[in-house]
Amino acid sequence: MVHTYEVLVDIKEYAGDNTNACHNATSRYEIDAESKHSADVMARAQARNEHPHGTEFDARVTRILR
Repeated sequence: MVHTYEVLVDIKEYAGDNTNACHNATSRYEIDAESKHSADVMARAQARNEHPHGTEFDARVTRILR
């Protein structure tokens, strides 16, 4: 059975090669999947596509929406 999960992904992006400064952000996704693990993997992949310079992605499923 497919459910819609709310998944939050924390993203860390470094500003450049010459500095240690980084930008932290959190993105929210609504993912249709058969399990929490699948929703986690799909949200992480979507975050990587939207933030190609990201170096760390921490995904967590917070709740089932439908």
